[in-house]
Amino acid sequence: MNQYTLINDDRMKLLKKLKNKSVQLIITSPPYNIGKSYEKRIPLNEYIDQQEETLIECYRVLKDKGSLCWQVGNYVNGKSNITPLDIPIFNICNDLGLKLRNRIIWHYGHGLHSHNKFSGRYETIMWFTKSDKYIFNLDKVRVPQKYPGKLSYKGPNKGKYSGNINGKNPSDVWNIPNVKNNHREKTIHPCQFPIELAERLILALSNKNDLVVDPYMGVGTTLCAALKNRRRSAGSEIKKKYVNIAKKRIKLLKKGKLPFRPTYLPIHKAGANSKLYRRND
Repeated sequence: MNQYTLINDDRMKLLKKLKNKSVQLIITSPPYNIGKSYEKRIPLNEYIDQQEETLIECYRVLKDKGSLCWQVGNYVNGKSNITPLDIPIFNICNDLGLKLRNRIIWHYGHGLHSHNKFSGRYETIMWFTKSDKYIFNLDKVRVPQKYPGKLSYKGPNKGKYSGNINGKNPSDVWNIPNVKNNHREKTIHPCQFPIELAERLILALSNKNDLVVDPYMGVGTTLCAALKNRRRSAGSEIKKKYVNIAKKRIKLLKKGKLPFRPTYLPIHKAGANSKLYRRND
């Protein structure tokens, strides 16, 4: 867990330090240019240009069997007009020669409530590979079967398990709670993503001792998930207070005291008799 690098600087400073084809996996969630406390809002075309600059460097440092996972939401212009940021990101990556393997929908149940449109409850993870030969460890990320122990009732496999006994493929829709006020991983960062989200990508798309990089690391979730699973990691963040929190989280991880939501923990649902939630199913 000692093989990590934190840089309190711009993402380009980190990427420029990395050698060509030295990184197995890049996982990041850049600012969405919507005026959060950690970003300065700029014209959308300038924002896209900055993203392209970053992605060009990401392509350079990525191994031939490497993967890039770009987690984005929507740019909001005014009260209701939105631009899905995965569209320009796809165009940039496609022009670079990266290959889109999945457009993963990260669904979560809580967030701000809209009054003039449906409330947003998902973001996207664009998973790209650099070539057609890439690491994909499906058995490391299987999830419980919907009907565990189900047997085939006819044909040559009658009486045998109808699904993989180790679990099923997670699919491209991931229902993972986002980090809100009561989440055990919550820090002061307003848009922190959960360790479970990064961990699934790390287990599937890299091997032990591989280098995992996050150029917009925030409070270090990607680095914690990488170190937790015996990967080397590096990240950059321009806000000093977030870098300090990332360092504290890594120290807690080393001591076995970092709070995180366990994988496969069932998502709480209000009961049928709840005063706050009643419906006919």
